[in-house]
Amino acid sequence: QQGGVGMTRSLKIKQLWRQRPPCLKPIHCSLSCDKNVAETVANVVTSLPFIFLGLQTPRKTLNTTLYANSLIGVGVASSLYHTSRGEIRKYMRWADYTMIATTTLCLTRALRDEHPRLLMAASTLLLPFQPLMVTALHTGMMEVSFAKRASTEPELKTAHNLHRMSSLLGGALFIADDVFPQTPYIHAAWHLAAALGVCTCNKLLE
Repeated sequence: QQGGVGMTRSLKIKQLWRQRPPCLKPIHCSLSCDKNVAETVANVVTSLPFIFLGLQTPRKTLNTTLYANSLIGVGVASSLYHTSRGEIRKYMRWADYTMIATTTLCLTRALRDEHPRLLMAASTLLLPFQPLMVTALHTGMMEVSFAKRASTEPELKTAHNLHRMSSLLGGALFIADDVFPQTPYIHAAWHLAAALGVCTCNKLLE
Protein backbone atom coordinates (compact mmCIF):
# COMPACT_ATOMS: atom_id res chain seq x y z
CA GLN A 1 0.00 0.00 0.00
CA GLN A 2 2.84 2.36 0.82
CA GLY A 3 4.30 1.64 -2.59
CA GLY A 4 1.01 2.60 -4.22
CA VAL A 5 0.83 5.85 -2.26
CA GLY A 6 4.40 6.67 -3.22
CA MET A 7 3.69 6.01 -6.89
CA THR A 8 0.56 8.18 -6.78
CA ARG A 9 2.51 10.99 -5.16
CA SER A 10 5.25 10.66 -7.77
CA LEU A 11 2.69 10.87 -10.58
CA LYS A 12 1.15 13.98 -9.04
CA ILE A 13 4.55 15.64 -8.79
CA LYS A 14 5.30 14.81 -12.43
CA GLN A 15 1.91 16.17 -13.47
CA LEU A 16 2.48 19.41 -11.56
CA TRP A 17 5.91 19.73 -13.13
CA ARG A 18 4.47 19.33 -16.63
CA GLN A 19 1.88 22.01 -15.84
CA ARG A 20 4.42 24.51 -14.52
CA PRO A 21 4.17 28.05 -15.94
CA PRO A 22 6.07 28.85 -19.16
CA CYS A 23 8.58 31.02 -17.31
CA LEU A 24 9.87 27.90 -15.57
CA LYS A 25 10.20 25.83 -18.73
CA PRO A 26 13.45 25.57 -20.70
CA ILE A 27 13.71 27.61 -23.88
CA HIS A 28 12.96 26.15 -27.28
CA CYS A 29 15.01 27.62 -30.07
CA SER A 30 15.91 27.20 -33.68
CA LEU A 31 18.76 24.81 -34.39
CA SER A 32 18.82 25.41 -38.13
CA CYS A 33 22.14 27.23 -38.53
CA ASP A 34 25.39 25.40 -39.32
CA LYS A 35 23.86 23.66 -42.32
CA ASN A 36 27.29 23.09 -43.85
CA VAL A 37 30.98 23.32 -42.97
CA ALA A 38 31.39 26.83 -44.39
CA GLU A 39 28.54 28.19 -42.28
CA THR A 40 29.88 26.47 -39.18
CA VAL A 41 33.32 27.97 -39.75
CA ALA A 42 31.77 31.42 -40.21
CA ASN A 43 29.77 31.07 -37.00
CA VAL A 44 32.79 29.92 -34.99
CA VAL A 45 35.07 32.63 -36.38
CA THR A 46 32.50 35.32 -35.59
CA SER A 47 32.21 33.96 -32.04
CA LEU A 48 35.88 34.67 -31.36
CA PRO A 49 35.51 38.49 -31.05
CA PHE A 50 33.64 37.94 -27.78
CA ILE A 51 36.68 36.19 -26.33
CA PHE A 52 38.91 39.03 -27.53
CA LEU A 53 36.55 41.64 -26.06
CA GLY A 54 36.49 39.77 -22.76
CA LEU A 55 40.28 39.81 -22.63
CA GLN A 56 40.30 43.56 -23.37
CA THR A 57 37.56 44.55 -20.91
CA PRO A 58 38.79 46.60 -17.92
CA ARG A 59 38.96 44.54 -14.72
CA LYS A 60 38.85 47.30 -12.12
CA THR A 61 36.43 45.60 -9.72
CA LEU A 62 35.04 42.16 -8.98
CA ASN A 63 31.92 42.95 -11.01
CA THR A 64 33.87 44.10 -14.06
CA THR A 65 36.07 41.02 -13.79
CA LEU A 66 33.01 38.77 -13.70
CA TYR A 67 31.63 40.58 -16.73
CA ALA A 68 34.91 40.22 -18.63
CA ASN A 69 35.08 36.51 -17.86
CA SER A 70 31.44 36.05 -18.88
CA LEU A 71 32.22 37.58 -22.28
CA ILE A 72 34.94 35.00 -22.76
CA GLY A 73 32.37 32.39 -21.75
CA VAL A 74 30.00 33.65 -24.45
CA GLY A 75 32.64 33.14 -27.12
CA VAL A 76 33.49 29.66 -25.84
CA ALA A 77 29.85 28.57 -25.44
CA SER A 78 28.95 29.88 -28.89
CA SER A 79 31.88 28.06 -30.49
CA LEU A 80 30.98 24.81 -28.74
CA TYR A 81 27.37 25.13 -29.84
CA HIS A 82 28.22 25.73 -33.48
CA THR A 83 30.62 22.79 -33.60
CA SER A 84 28.26 20.42 -31.79
CA ARG A 85 26.10 17.86 -33.52
CA GLY A 86 23.50 15.30 -32.51
CA GLU A 87 21.50 15.19 -29.30
CA ILE A 88 23.95 17.35 -27.35
CA ARG A 89 23.40 20.28 -29.72
CA LYS A 90 20.16 21.46 -28.10
CA TYR A 91 21.86 21.49 -24.71
CA MET A 92 24.75 23.48 -26.09
CA ARG A 93 22.24 25.97 -27.50
CA TRP A 94 20.73 26.30 -24.05
CA ALA A 95 24.21 26.87 -22.61
CA ASP A 96 24.86 29.49 -25.30
CA TYR A 97 21.71 31.47 -24.49
CA THR A 98 22.29 31.09 -20.75
CA MET A 99 25.83 32.43 -21.08
CA ILE A 100 24.56 35.45 -23.00
CA ALA A 101 22.01 36.12 -20.26
CA THR A 102 24.72 35.77 -17.64
CA THR A 103 26.78 38.39 -19.44
CA THR A 104 23.93 40.92 -19.49
CA LEU A 105 23.36 40.28 -15.79
CA CYS A 106 27.05 40.78 -15.04
CA LEU A 107 27.10 43.96 -17.13
CA THR A 108 24.30 45.61 -15.18
CA ARG A 109 26.14 44.73 -11.97
CA ALA A 110 29.37 46.15 -13.39
CA LEU A 111 27.68 49.41 -14.38
CA ARG A 112 25.83 49.93 -11.10
CA ASP A 113 25.79 48.31 -7.68
CA GLU A 114 22.50 49.87 -6.60
CA HIS A 115 20.13 47.58 -8.47
CA PRO A 116 17.44 46.03 -6.23
CA ARG A 117 18.70 42.82 -4.68
CA LEU A 118 15.36 41.11 -5.27
CA LEU A 119 15.56 41.86 -9.00
CA MET A 120 19.10 40.54 -9.26
CA ALA A 121 18.23 37.43 -7.25
CA ALA A 122 15.14 36.76 -9.37
CA SER A 123 17.19 37.20 -12.55
CA THR A 124 19.78 34.75 -11.30
CA LEU A 125 17.11 32.17 -10.47
CA LEU A 126 15.47 32.57 -13.89
CA LEU A 127 18.74 32.20 -15.80
CA PRO A 128 18.50 28.44 -16.43
CA PHE A 129 14.83 28.57 -17.40
CA GLN A 130 14.30 31.86 -19.22
CA PRO A 131 17.65 33.20 -20.41
CA LEU A 132 16.00 35.24 -23.17
CA MET A 133 13.79 37.02 -20.64
CA VAL A 134 16.79 37.80 -18.44
CA THR A 135 18.75 38.99 -21.46
CA ALA A 136 15.94 41.30 -22.58
CA LEU A 137 15.45 42.75 -19.10
CA HIS A 138 19.09 43.48 -18.39
CA THR A 139 19.79 44.67 -21.91
CA GLY A 140 17.01 47.19 -21.44
CA MET A 141 18.50 48.32 -18.14
CA MET A 142 21.88 48.72 -19.79
CA GLU A 143 20.37 50.72 -22.66
CA VAL A 144 18.79 53.15 -20.20
CA SER A 145 22.06 53.52 -18.32
CA PHE A 146 24.00 54.07 -21.55
CA ALA A 147 21.54 56.71 -22.78
CA LYS A 148 21.65 58.59 -19.48
CA ARG A 149 25.42 58.70 -19.38
CA ALA A 150 25.70 59.66 -23.05
CA SER A 151 23.40 62.63 -22.39
CA THR A 152 25.74 63.98 -19.71
CA GLU A 153 29.12 62.78 -20.99
CA PRO A 154 29.82 64.11 -24.52
CA GLU A 155 32.71 61.70 -25.04
CA LEU A 156 30.23 58.81 -24.98
CA LYS A 157 27.89 60.18 -27.65
CA THR A 158 29.74 58.66 -30.59
CA ALA A 159 29.91 55.28 -28.88
CA HIS A 160 26.22 55.51 -27.99
CA ASN A 161 25.20 56.35 -31.56
CA LEU A 162 27.22 53.40 -32.83
CA HIS A 163 25.71 51.25 -30.12
CA ARG A 164 22.16 52.17 -31.13
CA MET A 165 22.88 51.31 -34.75
CA SER A 166 24.44 47.96 -33.85
CA SER A 167 21.55 47.17 -31.50
CA LEU A 168 18.95 47.85 -34.18
CA LEU A 169 20.90 45.82 -36.72
CA GLY A 170 21.44 43.01 -34.24
CA GLY A 171 17.74 42.90 -33.36
CA ALA A 172 16.77 42.77 -37.03
CA LEU A 173 19.27 39.99 -37.72
CA PHE A 174 18.13 38.02 -34.66
CA ILE A 175 14.54 38.08 -35.94
CA ALA A 176 15.62 37.34 -39.50
CA ASP A 177 17.56 34.31 -38.27
CA ASP A 178 14.27 32.79 -37.07
CA VAL A 179 12.09 34.01 -39.94
CA PHE A 180 14.49 32.95 -42.69
CA PRO A 181 16.22 29.87 -41.23
CA GLN A 182 17.45 28.67 -44.62
CA THR A 183 19.31 31.90 -45.42
CA PRO A 184 23.01 31.33 -44.76
CA TYR A 185 25.31 33.53 -42.69
CA ILE A 186 22.56 35.58 -41.01
CA HIS A 187 23.61 34.14 -37.68
CA ALA A 188 27.25 35.02 -38.29
CA ALA A 189 26.22 38.57 -39.17
CA TRP A 190 24.26 38.73 -35.91
CA HIS A 191 27.41 37.69 -34.04
CA LEU A 192 29.29 40.62 -35.56
CA ALA A 193 26.53 43.13 -34.79
CA ALA A 194 26.35 41.86 -31.21
CA ALA A 195 30.13 42.06 -30.84
CA LEU A 196 30.06 45.67 -32.03
CA GLY A 197 27.36 46.42 -29.47
CA VAL A 198 29.46 44.84 -26.73
CA CYS A 199 32.50 46.81 -27.83
CA THR A 200 30.61 50.09 -27.46
CA CYS A 201 29.21 48.98 -24.08
CA ASN A 202 32.73 48.47 -22.82
CA LYS A 203 33.29 52.20 -23.21
CA LEU A 204 31.08 52.60 -20.15
CA LEU A 205 33.59 50.68 -18.06
CA GLU A 206 36.69 52.64 -19.06
